[in-house]
Amino acid sequence: MNDFLPKAALGMAPAKSLRLVLGDQLNPRHSWYRTPDDSVVYGLMEIRTETDYVEHHIQKVLGIFGAMRRFAHFLLANGHRVVYLCINDPENKQDFFENLKAWQVCTQAEEWSYQEPDEYRLHVLFKTKSLEWGFPCTAVSSEHFFLDRSELSDWLPPNKTPLMERFYRKMRLKTGYLMSGSQPEGGQWNFDHENRSAVPKGAHVPEPLLFRHDLRRLEQEISEAGIRTVGRVEAESFVWPLDRTEALALLHDFAERLLAQFGRYQDALSEQSWSLWHSRLSFALNLKMLSPAEVVKRCEQAFRERPEAIGIAQIEGFVRQILGWREYVRALYWTRMPTYGTLNFFEAGRPLPSWYWTGQTRMRCLHQAIEQTLEHAYAHHIQRLMVTGNFGLLAGIDPDALDRWYLGVYIDAFEWVELPNTRGMSQYADGGIMASKPYAASANYLKKQGDHCRNCFYDPNDRVGPRACPFNSLYWDFIDRNRPVLERNPRMGMVYRSLDKRAPEERDRFRAKAAALLDDIESL
Repeated sequence: MNDFLPKAALGMAPAKSLRLVLGDQLNPRHSWYRTPDDSVVYGLMEIRTETDYVEHHIQKVLGIFGAMRRFAHFLLANGHRVVYLCINDPENKQDFFENLKAWQVCTQAEEWSYQEPDEYRLHVLFKTKSLEWGFPCTAVSSEHFFLDRSELSDWLPPNKTPLMERFYRKMRLKTGYLMSGSQPEGGQWNFDHENRSAVPKGAHVPEPLLFRHDLRRLEQEISEAGIRTVGRVEAESFVWPLDRTEALALLHDFAERLLAQFGRYQDALSEQSWSLWHSRLSFALNLKMLSPAEVVKRCEQAFRERPEAIGIAQIEGFVRQILGWREYVRALYWTRMPTYGTLNFFEAGRPLPSWYWTGQTRMRCLHQAIEQTLEHAYAHHIQRLMVTGNFGLLAGIDPDALDRWYLGVYIDAFEWVELPNTRGMSQYADGGIMASKPYAASANYLKKQGDHCRNCFYDPNDRVGPRACPFNSLYWDFIDRNRPVLERNPRMGMVYRSLDKRAPEERDRFRAKAAALLDDIESL
C-alpha cells in the first residue's frame, strides 16, 4: 500500500471532484461506486487526529487501517481513481483538511464531497472547516442504516421519552422482518425472558471462525509513527475480517453454526469461550463492510429454512440487537448530542482504576472481561454492561473516563454506538433517558449468569466479610446513597422495600465495607 502516494495516483489527469472516504465507511455497494468516473478521485487517509483522540486498542488501529487499504485496492481494481495516504507518508499532513487542500491543488478539483460521518465531532468539524475553506462541498448519506439521518428526529423526538421497545416494534412494522402481516412472528414482540440462560458446565461451545492476516508490516508502521495503543496482538495472524468477502463469510458462519443457540446464551458469562455463540459482526458492520439489512435478512432466511433448529426466541433475540438496539442508540445519539455527552446524573467523579487497563484484579469476572478485552479487543454486551459497566456504576467512576476506556479498547467502538451504551445504558448518567432504571446488580446476578464465581478469590455469598464479593456491599451502598434520586422510580420500589427491611446496623456495615473497598480500590 505504500505505492498510494498523491503524485503517483493523481498525476494522470485533472479531476472535477474529490470524494473523501472515512475509515468506517468501507461500503463497496455505496452508489458512489456504481460506475467508474475519471473525473472523480476518492481519497482515504490514515491520520493522527483519528488515532490519537483516545488511546485505541492495537487491533482496532490495525483492523481499520488494514481494511482501509483493502478497500482502496478494491476501488482501484474496479476502475476508480484513488489517492491514499499511509500513516507515515511524508506528504501526509495528519489533518483532514490540510490533506484535502493539497489534493485539491494536485487535482484542480472544482468541488469535494463526503458521506455523512457517524460521529458528532466529525460532523461539526466538516461543517465548520468546509465553511472556512469556502470550497464547494456536498454531504451525502452513507446508505448504511435502516433510517436516514433526516428521519431520526421523527422516530425519537427530543422532547419525548425514547422507549426502545416502542421504537423496536415500529421498526419491525416498517421493515416486515419477523412479521405475520401486522402481527409479530410467534405471537409476541420480545422473547427476552427465554434468552437469559447460563452455559451448562461441560457444554460444547463451538470454536469461532477466525481469519489469519499477516499485518506485521503495518504494525511496524504504526509503531514507527509513535501511535500509542493498548492491548495485545499477534500481528502475523490477525483474526478479524478486513473486507466484505470475509465479513460475508463470518455472517454465513453465524447463521449456519451459531444462531441456533445465540438467543438462549446471549446473556451468559462463561470461561469456556471468549466468543460463545455471539456473531462478532459488529466490527464489520460498523465499518460498513456489511449492511444491517443484509445481516437481518440472512439470519431470518436461516430461521425460515430451519425453524425447528433455530426457534423464534433465537432469531428474535438477534434481530432485536440489529434492527432494534443498534438503530435505536444511533437515533438517540443524533437527536440528543452534544448535550448527551456531558450528562452525569449521579455526579460521579472517581478515577478509573488502573487495573481496567491491565486486568490485574482479584475479582474474577472483571479480570476475565478485561483480560479478554486486552487479548481480543472484544467482549460481549453483558460483559460490558453487567461486569465492567456495573462495577463502574456502583463505584461512582467518572463517566468521561469510562467513555474513553470503552471507546478505546473495543475494536467495534465508535462514539455513536459507544456513548449511548456507556453513558446511558451502563452508567445511567443520562438520568433515565435511555434506561428506565440503573443496570446495577450484586454478586447474585453474576453468579446466576456465569461460572466466574467458582474460581474467584471473593465469596459471592458473603456481604461484608474479609473476602466478601465487592459487588455486594457496593450494590447496597449505591442503592442507599442514591435514594434521594432513585426512590420514586417505580421500578426501584422493591429494592428500597428490601433495603428498609434490613436492620440499621446491617446497613451501617454495608456503608463501612463499601467505603473501605473504595478507599482501597486499586487493590481489589
